[in-house]
Amino acid sequence: MQKLLITLGLGIAVIGVLYPYFRSLGLGQLPGDIVLKGESTTFYFPIVSCIVISLFVSALLNLFRSS
Repeated sequence: MQKLLITLGLGIAVIGVLYPYFRSLGLGQLPGDIVLKGESTTFYFPIVSCIVISLFVSALLNLFRSS
């Protein structure tokens, strides 16, 4: 359990550091990402970006698993 939590924490930290680079690639701004802007609030749900990242991670894990 400890290794899982450490790995999860490091993964979140890496994503946080690389976030500006992901934005420059267009992730978070793809067609299909939901943005609802109100007068004082904004709701943002990047559904298509989540799907793209999920497909990439799944393909990457399948490459390492078949080795």
